[in-house]
Amino acid sequence: MSSTASAQPMPEDPEARSTRLTGAAFWAAFVLASAGLMLTVNQVFNLGIGGFRPISTAYYYLVLGCFGGFAFLAFPALKSHKARVPWFDWICAGTVLALGIWLATEALRIQLAGWNATAPDWAAWLGVLLLVLILDGVRRTGEIVLFIACLLFGLFPLIADSAPGFLWGVQFTPLDAAREHVFGTESIIGIPMQVVSDTLIGFLVFGVVLSATGGAAFFMDFALSLMGTSRGGPAKVAVVSSAMFGMLSGSPTSNVLTTGTLTIPTMKRCGYAPHYAGAVEACASTGGALMPPVMGAAAFIMANFLNVPYAEVMVAAVLPSVLYYGALFLQTDLYAVRNGLRGVARSEVPPLLPTLLSGWYYIAAIVGLTVLLLAFRIEAEAPFWVCLFLLGIAVLRARTTGFNLRRFCGLVVDAGQAVAQLVALIAGIGLIIGALSMTGVANSFSRELVQYAAGNIALLLFFGAITSFILGMGMTASACYIFLAIVLAPALVQAGLDPMASHLYVLYWGIVSFITPPVALAAIAAASIAKSSPMLTGLMALRIGFLLMLLPVLFVLQPALILRGDLPTIAQAVLTAAVAVVLIASALEGYVYKVGRTPLWARVPILLGGLLMLIPEGTTDLIGLAVGLGGIAALRLARPPAPA
Repeated sequence: MSSTASAQPMPEDPEARSTRLTGAAFWAAFVLASAGLMLTVNQVFNLGIGGFRPISTAYYYLVLGCFGGFAFLAFPALKSHKARVPWFDWICAGTVLALGIWLATEALRIQLAGWNATAPDWAAWLGVLLLVLILDGVRRTGEIVLFIACLLFGLFPLIADSAPGFLWGVQFTPLDAAREHVFGTESIIGIPMQVVSDTLIGFLVFGVVLSATGGAAFFMDFALSLMGTSRGGPAKVAVVSSAMFGMLSGSPTSNVLTTGTLTIPTMKRCGYAPHYAGAVEACASTGGALMPPVMGAAAFIMANFLNVPYAEVMVAAVLPSVLYYGALFLQTDLYAVRNGLRGVARSEVPPLLPTLLSGWYYIAAIVGLTVLLLAFRIEAEAPFWVCLFLLGIAVLRARTTGFNLRRFCGLVVDAGQAVAQLVALIAGIGLIIGALSMTGVANSFSRELVQYAAGNIALLLFFGAITSFILGMGMTASACYIFLAIVLAPALVQAGLDPMASHLYVLYWGIVSFITPPVALAAIAAASIAKSSPMLTGLMALRIGFLLMLLPVLFVLQPALILRGDLPTIAQAVLTAAVAVVLIASALEGYVYKVGRTPLWARVPILLGGLLMLIPEGTTDLIGLAVGLGGIAALRLARPPAPA
């Protein structure tokens, strides 16, 4: 093991509570989070507490004020301020809160008088102040690349008429641009902020409640009790537990740092190479952001862009997620049997029945949430009902869980921080949408892109994949998706591709960068736990997670893989994809069940056969099956069979 690998610093959990939130800062954050969450509950359930029923734009401004102010308390301007909240951060937090309240009180007048075009100069200058604070909030909570993108696009309307080609647009003066950004409904309180405020806050709270009440530990124990003693059990536990918890957190890096601290050392102890153990956890955690029922912020925003119920996005994402995790599971099992690895000792595995009895309500919460989303389609209310259920159980089992008033206050602050980080990012991303919308560039960009591709679908998909991958290196998955959903997804749809598949294509490729060098944030986080080379771990994650790059190309060309089409077509697509995954996994891991180790000469036809079967066309399916089975048959004839 290299000294550089063992000396690398452990990444910070992006969802861990800020170390600045102590003392007065903690209680100020608690008040802001409580106010923001109560506002959300009041709005979502239309309670009208105390006769307070704000119009939608007033509500969005209040969400921005409460959680935007929270962000300045939780996230430092400089690294040297990680342990304290300096005086100017208090002023910034108070200013954002005050501006949010002012905008909310003026919301009706803003709407009726058309302040996005007619606001007085003094109001426009206050808008400029808010925009400066929003940009600083993006800088504090996101990557520097995202901050630069928000800054440049936010200023783009000032020079739009000087931009070349399809970037040319309508130009605005600085105050007019500020009016559109702050008082209009397509910028800082545009679709992303609306989706977060109306729907997503509840799911963020649900993830925090599930974790705070012991959900992460339960899912780990549950997976361990199911598969811990099987061959390569720890790797399978990593796949299952990361899928179950990752679909709720939606953050690949945070998921690695949560579940990986348990799964990676156990995998290493059972014989997995450090870089392989880290890669498995990175891939499993990354896929969680694409796993229903909760897929992160981007999926909810996608439903809004497509104007469909979120349940449709869930259904479309199910099969690709199952195929992806099936490939991970197969590869870990094949690696284990090829290297003669065993599971953990039975004495280290919690018994299944007592584990289920001690945490049955977590499974009930997931099932209940899915039923509420699919059957009742109450997207905004569902997570709050499930949170209430989990909190009720935690209170009733307080002696066992240790849940008390102090932990509840901490839970509220943790939920507030999760929402504040997203609100700060989304407000900045709104500047990108607002700039493209007010200048008219969004429509011209997609139109010119279609004309440039001249009907070549492959060229459009290649451009989309490269753009998504590059943006995904420096942006959150949500930011990357929102940008490309405006400028690229319409071009794919205009080219005749399925709208749902086109938007999922963009989302998938934005996620790929989490396991792909040189950035590979999830792989780097896993490498720090595994004490392995980050680059080697990233390259192995790229190999293990190969399907994450292939799937979007497949379902955009064959929408049956996202369950769109007639039943026979869907059944054929599912069957051929499943066989292809088995063939490709066998080739990559160098082992075929009932046959044994696979030399290079046999891996090539097996891999080629699997890839041909993934092409959505009947002839290539038959050719691929013949080539793959031919390679296996040749291998079988060349040696006696080996046990599975």
